[in-house]
Amino acid sequence: MPQHHPFDRARRGLLAAGGSWLVLAALRPQDARAQPAARMRIGIIGAGRIGGTIGGLWVKAGHPVMLSSRHPEELKDLVASLGPLASAGTVAQAIAFGDALFIAVPYGALPQIGQDHGAALKGKVLLDACNAVASRDGSVADEVEQEGIGVVSQKYLSGARLVRAFNTMSYTIFAREANRAAPRLAIPIAGDDPEAVRVAAKLVGDAGFDPVVVGKLADARRFQRGGPGYGQAVSATELRQKLSLAP
Repeated sequence: MPQHHPFDRARRGLLAAGGSWLVLAALRPQDARAQPAARMRIGIIGAGRIGGTIGGLWVKAGHPVMLSSRHPEELKDLVASLGPLASAGTVAQAIAFGDALFIAVPYGALPQIGQDHGAALKGKVLLDACNAVASRDGSVADEVEQEGIGVVSQKYLSGARLVRAFNTMSYTIFAREANRAAPRLAIPIAGDDPEAVRVAAKLVGDAGFDPVVVGKLADARRFQRGGPGYGQAVSATELRQKLSLAP
């Protein structure tokens, strides 16, 4: 039996679950608010539930988005549902397309992605939503437990200006709570590059949430799986209180 890359296995499982895209009905461009003052081209690595949902929210906000797959033709229905600002391409094409990037793939795929696309990722702002799961991701999940997820992600995606974001909740919560009445849902973020953090915070806001800067990449441990900031569907004020951050 042929062995499939973990990115492929996850993508094929999501594409097979046709009903999973129904949540994107709420993201159609005809419901869009006023477009943001500065549109940003966003390349998405991993067009599964998280990538498709957050990408759809950015399309709704007026940003051109390219969703990527090893088989971009399999994304045609998703792209059609999101409207003319959405497109599909390979991972390499999405990286080249994006002024900023978003990655949401099985964590075990990061070393290979970094190896294959490290040169193209160099200098790019990259929002990282990947979570390490021991039963799926193997030894790299052990590294995350020992070193912290932000540090490990940066190690494998070394050229990127990495910011951890959108990893703490399910795609259904993101789809349901985006652009809700105040107080908006808080999204913890962390990064070492101040300008990359600023870009990420703006994109979190454009998607319909309130960014909460937790600290540097080493501090992303505080909202990785099992951390006190993980799974917290709360406001920015409440999240800051839970993590003992300054108001």
